Amino acid sequence: MSPVLFLLMLFGALCSSGKPMRREEKLKLRNQVVEMFDHAYQNYMDHAYPADELMPLTCRGRVRGLEPSRGDVDDALGKFSLTLIDTLDTLVLLNKTTEFEAAVRRVLSDVRLDNDIVVSVFETNIRVLGGLLGGHSMAVMLKEGRQHMQWYQDELLHMAKDLGLRLLPAFNTSSGLPYPRVNLKHGVMGPETRTGTETDTCTACAGTMILEFAALSRFTGDPVFEEHARRALDFLWEKRQRNSNLVGTTINIHSGEWVRRDSGVGAGIDSYYEYLLKAYVLLGDDEFLQRFNTHYASIMKYISQPPLLLDVHIHKPLLPARTWMDSLLAFFPGLQVLKGDIRPAIETHEMLYQVTKKHNFLPEAFTTDFRVHWAQHPLRPEFAESTYFLYKATGDPYYLEAGRTILDNLNRFARVPCGFAAMKDVRTGSHEDRMDSFFLAEMFKYLFLLFAEAEDLPFDVEDYVFTTEAHLLPLSLSTAPYSSTPTSNRTADEELDDSNFDWTCPNTRLLFPDPAFPRNLREPIRSAVDKSCPRPAPYREPGMGRPPLRAQDFMANNPEHLELLRRMGVSLIHLKDGRVQLVQHATQAVSAVAAEDGVRFMQEMMELSSQQQKEQLPPRAIQIVSHPFFGRVVLTAGPAQFGTDLSKSATGVRGFVTVAEPYSGCSEITNAEYVQGHIALLQRGQCMFAEKARHIQKAGAIGGIVIDDNEGSSSDTAPLFQMAGDGRSTDDVTLPLLFLFHKEGNILLEALKEYREVEVLLSDKARDRAAIFKGADVQEAEEDCQTEATTPTSCEPVGQSHVSTVQLDEVSPTQEEVSPVAAPQEEKGPIDPRADSAQPKQEERDSAKTKEPEGDTDSSRQSVDELLADWREDLEAFQQMEKDEL
Repeated sequence: MSPVLFLLMLFGALCSSGKPMRREEKLKLRNQVVEMFDHAYQNYMDHAYPADELMPLTCRGRVRGLEPSRGDVDDALGKFSLTLIDTLDTLVLLNKTTEFEAAVRRVLSDVRLDNDIVVSVFETNIRVLGGLLGGHSMAVMLKEGRQHMQWYQDELLHMAKDLGLRLLPAFNTSSGLPYPRVNLKHGVMGPETRTGTETDTCTACAGTMILEFAALSRFTGDPVFEEHARRALDFLWEKRQRNSNLVGTTINIHSGEWVRRDSGVGAGIDSYYEYLLKAYVLLGDDEFLQRFNTHYASIMKYISQPPLLLDVHIHKPLLPARTWMDSLLAFFPGLQVLKGDIRPAIETHEMLYQVTKKHNFLPEAFTTDFRVHWAQHPLRPEFAESTYFLYKATGDPYYLEAGRTILDNLNRFARVPCGFAAMKDVRTGSHEDRMDSFFLAEMFKYLFLLFAEAEDLPFDVEDYVFTTEAHLLPLSLSTAPYSSTPTSNRTADEELDDSNFDWTCPNTRLLFPDPAFPRNLREPIRSAVDKSCPRPAPYREPGMGRPPLRAQDFMANNPEHLELLRRMGVSLIHLKDGRVQLVQHATQAVSAVAAEDGVRFMQEMMELSSQQQKEQLPPRAIQIVSHPFFGRVVLTAGPAQFGTDLSKSATGVRGFVTVAEPYSGCSEITNAEYVQGHIALLQRGQCMFAEKARHIQKAGAIGGIVIDDNEGSSSDTAPLFQMAGDGRSTDDVTLPLLFLFHKEGNILLEALKEYREVEVLLSDKARDRAAIFKGADVQEAEEDCQTEATTPTSCEPVGQSHVSTVQLDEVSPTQEEVSPVAAPQEEKGPIDPRADSAQPKQEERDSAKTKEPEGDTDSSRQSVDELLADWREDLEAFQQMEKDEL
């Protein structure tokens, strides 16, 4: 189910005072960070070292090959004491110089990089190579201070170069994109490598090399590393979708074809964008900034729907690719701070903070209405990272409180005797025997910086850039020689134009000295996830009665109700994927009392939404039973919260499908003679689901199927869709109504085009084929259909096809309807909340009736076979959904 998203936007009293945090309190929190780091680090050293990672529930080290495989996650482990290397520069930042010196000696004496083991190129680069380079940077800094590390002779740098050379064979492709994995001892070629057969890699995997490889080149004077990283970035840039200027998630490393064409700022792409901007910061190459700015403009145009960041298709960027977000995108507000775009950073961070407060941690993925999609949380640091950068940019003590929340939740829910354990399920609080190295490398670094004063730090962090693993690389590398720096594409005029903000990295210390600025941006979305500020009922003067509109009474097709919403400062916003937001701006209400009425209305609406979420129904099945399918094709369908309950029907509803006219079903059916006794096909949009059901029921239909008009939507990428009522009684609707996403609906329409009649079974689950045909021999029935047909209902259909659709007449502007409950209703078409009405879009469809298929029957059979192969995936998906707990 994909409930309507309600964002309660309030401009009023704050829940927190926003008072500055006392210095003593910050010191206490800073010391708490150090104590927590000690707990994690010492338990790793005591119970896990020299293993790569600590298993905090069983108090032992995780050694690859000795523990059950976790799949790709284990590719980060290379038997090179991963956690110790990843933690080196954290030790220095936390003023643990003695421990750092001891750790460096351990790395030099114990760690081997020539292990016969296959590792992730991406993870090894950011964690191990980055850790060695960060450790080298810290060692050099301390040695120059003449108090520590006086014995150091660039040993970590020599190890880093050795590792870099072991990673280089992965770049031996025609495109320059690296293989996703490499054998540290044997490279990628030959049977002994046990790798080199992969064809695909993620965009971030190929595009997150430039900082470490360029730093390695400039530290050592060997340009080969930077050259390979630049070549990979150049190839990704050339393969961007030229119209949208977006990149996909997965790419073929040989052909450069996009394997996954969904695009976002989370998993699979995230650090590619990060490294374009940070490569400019570290290396001073304007070309990287130019590319980042181009991508960023497209991100803000297509992906950003403040406060949400939703994946889209690169070729059709106005179409959403999924209705959930993953936790890795939590880094993006921090990157926006570096870009200087503070407003959306504040908004998205606030949304993430509310989700964190609701679930204690950010789930690995969560839906647009902030429910858990994937329940794990491996102690990721991205939210803490953005919290630190926003505090640095705004000086708002609110972000110190957010940091306190992170600390408290880690101690309350993740802390165990042997360290900190990842959350297996944020809903239940269950643990996973896992403490990833990035927890020590990043989390404590950003939290310490958040609460520390400048005098608490052993060096000036402004002299360094943070890699995606939070390793510290000195900005002085920008002056180091690089023999083949490409020429910039910018003109001389652009070189001299310092007023071009896009070509600057702003000093965020000076941009927003007033803490009220971020506070004013947060207020509108403060209650988006949870009602953290319940308000008392407003005082009403005698005679005023109860509020003019209650949520349970709201009718979206009632002009009077819409006018009352406007007076209360409530407007409707239609998202790009068709969902609806109800938004309140108290300042736009006609009076203070009306504004308070709006607050109450929105709170009631959220309560109704919550009730609807508890009434989730399982998926339904649409099974094509006519020739040539005979029940082999099952389409996953979304249920309706009204009409016939198919779960209580032993036989389901069986009938032939026909397209209703008008296709929208939003007015009286004009082809009632064809709809009568049939299952009507309808298109989503222009009116509410219940209204469609009433119209086809009046025409004599025995059931209805609503097909999504959002091109590209699929049950593969979207959660179960559940159709809601219209805010009033739907007891009069007695037929079953099911919903198909566009992909599944198109399967049905294509079948109807190829075969003049298509019979389907609407039921609560897929039926056994023998049961459908009442025990008859299904194979015999199929064979009979290879001979001359005798009836239109058993084999080859005859008669007129009703798949023909008509061009919708242009209708007079009408206000579209919005559901007051969480389950989505009809909300399609453009709408301007400031206007009195909106013009529904005109659909152009073939008006001619479909003719019998012509041409070679073998090719026709082949096309059906190809469709069946794809449809089997839908059957498997449906069967899996039946097993899942909803």
